[in-house]
Amino acid sequence: MSAITRDTSPTTGTPGAAAPSSRAHDGGLLLLRLALGLTVAAHGAQKLFGWFGGGGIEGTGQFFAMSGYPSGETMAVIAGLSEVLGGLGLALGVLTPLAGAAVLGTLVNAVAVKWGGGFFAPAGVEYEVLLAAGAGALALTGPGRIAVDRLLPLPAHRFGHGVAAVVIGLAAAGLVLLVRT
Repeated sequence: MSAITRDTSPTTGTPGAAAPSSRAHDGGLLLLRLALGLTVAAHGAQKLFGWFGGGGIEGTGQFFAMSGYPSGETMAVIAGLSEVLGGLGLALGVLTPLAGAAVLGTLVNAVAVKWGGGFFAPAGVEYEVLLAAGAGALALTGPGRIAVDRLLPLPAHRFGHGVAAVVIGLAAAGLVLLVRT
C-alpha cells in the first residue's frame, strides 16, 4: 500500500499545489527560449539575407516602404537585426530581458502592420501576438538556470529588470510606429 502525501507551501506549511521542480521549470524555459528564439532569428535572417525564402534587405525594404515606414531598407535592417540578435539572445539566454524587449518591440510593429486582417490566419495577427507574448514573458521571467546569462558577471534576474525591458521594448515600438505614415 502506498502512502499519499500532500505538498505543503514552503512559506506557510499549509496544503497546496506543488511548485514545479527547478529542473522542470528550467527545462520548460529552455524549450520556450529555443523554439521562440530560433523561430524569430530565422525570420530576421529572411529580412537580412533572403534566407528561407525571404526578401532580403531590398525586398523587405520595399515591403516596409509600402507599409508606410520611411527609409524602407533601413527599417528592414533594424527589424532584421532586432529579430536575429534578439532571437539568438533568447535562444541562448544571453541578456534575456533585453533580447525579449527587442523581439517584443519588433513584433508590436508587425501586429500594427497586419492589424486590418483580423485575428486568425491567413491574414491575422495571432502568430505575431503569440510570439510577442512569449518574448514579453521571457523578459519578465528571465532565462532560467540553463542559460549563458548564468555564466556572465551580471546581477541575478529580477522581475524589475524584466518590467524595465518590456517598457523599453514597448516605448521603442511606439516611437517607430509614430514615424509610420
